[in-house]
Amino acid sequence: MIIFDCNGVLVDSEPIAMSVAAEELQGVGLRVTPEIVARYFTGRRPADMFADVEAATGIVLPADFASHVARITLERLRTELRTMPHVERALTWLHGPKCVASSSPLDRVRVSLECTDLLRFFDRNVFSASHVTRGKPAPDLFLHVARSVGIVPGDCLVVEDSPAGVSAAVAAGMTAIGFVGGGHAALNLGSHLTAAGAKMVIADMRALKGAVVALRGY
Repeated sequence: MIIFDCNGVLVDSEPIAMSVAAEELQGVGLRVTPEIVARYFTGRRPADMFADVEAATGIVLPADFASHVARITLERLRTELRTMPHVERALTWLHGPKCVASSSPLDRVRVSLECTDLLRFFDRNVFSASHVTRGKPAPDLFLHVARSVGIVPGDCLVVEDSPAGVSAAVAAGMTAIGFVGGGHAALNLGSHLTAAGAKMVIADMRALKGAVVALRGY
C-alpha cells in the first residue's frame, strides 16, 4: 500500500494554511510569519501547534481559537486550493491500494480532496491524526492505517513532505519517500527529509513512479 500525506503532497495547501495561522496568531499579539509556522509546524496537528505556541510564549489562546482558524482555513481552501502538479497522473498510474493519512482534521482533509476531485482515488481510505492519541512524528497514525486496512507496516510506502511525517513513517516500520515540490518547500527541505529517514526524495510527482519501482519493484 502507498500512503500519502495530504497537505503539501496531494494538494498545495500549506501556503494557505500557514498564512491563515500566522495572520490569526498575529491577531492575538504574536509576531509570527508564515515562514516561522512552516519552519516549526509543517506536518504537525493544529492542536499540537497551538499547544506548543502557548507553552513557548505563555500566552493563553482564546477558547475558540482552533475552531476559528479551522473555519477560515476551510473557507480559503474551498476557493484557492489546487492540486499538486501532475498528482492525478501519479495516482492514475498507481493501481494498487492507496490511502491518505494526514495530520489535519478529517473535515479539512475531505474538503481538500473533494474540491480538487482527488477523493475518487482513495474511496474510504482517508485517515486523520484526530483518530489517534499522538500526532506525527509519533507513528500512531500510520500504525492505525495499517491495522485498519489489514496491511503489514513493512509493506507500506509513505509519501511525505515533512520531517515529522517521515520520522513517523520510519518509526512505524514503513519506507518513506520525501516530496519537496510543494509551494512551502524550503531549499534545504530535501536534506531534512533524508536526515529523518526518507529513502528517496522527489520534487515532481512525475518521478513518483520511478521511486516506487526502485524501492519496491512495482
